[in-house]
Amino acid sequence: MNANSLSISRLDFKTILIDLFALLLITFTPAISHLAALPIYLLEPMRIMLVLSIIHTSKKNSYLIALALPILSFIISSHPSMLKSVLIISELSINVYLFNLLIKHLKNNFTAMLGGILISKIYYYGVKFGLVGFGLIGGELISTPVYLQLIVALALSFYSIFFYNRKK
Repeated sequence: MNANSLSISRLDFKTILIDLFALLLITFTPAISHLAALPIYLLEPMRIMLVLSIIHTSKKNSYLIALALPILSFIISSHPSMLKSVLIISELSINVYLFNLLIKHLKNNFTAMLGGILISKIYYYGVKFGLVGFGLIGGELISTPVYLQLIVALALSFYSIFFYNRKK
């Protein structure tokens, strides 16, 4: 073994930092929201961390983030419920898939990101509507104001214009 095989590449280090930040943010979002008396969860921290992963790491890592964040949130705080966690995992995974599909065909970061977010949200609310209707999950259909969701989606889409430069 030589020194080069023990070093972490720049991409791997960046991926580790983003993943660590994502895990810490999701772990401490309830505490930060409580201490700051601001409902930070309304800004969709899982979506933000997923988009950071899509833009700055690999497709494989983005799917891992889509899986890990809802599971971690459930383990740490029992929120969201297990069934809703599975729904969020599927929604975030669809977001990763759609972005990668759309970027190939549209060649436009903004449209691919916004399209991926909006279509995955339509999927989420469609399935959630059914789950609420059958009494499998409780709560309101739309608990985060739509205008906030649109602001976050637009902000993340604009962010993708400036920072998305993944090599093929």
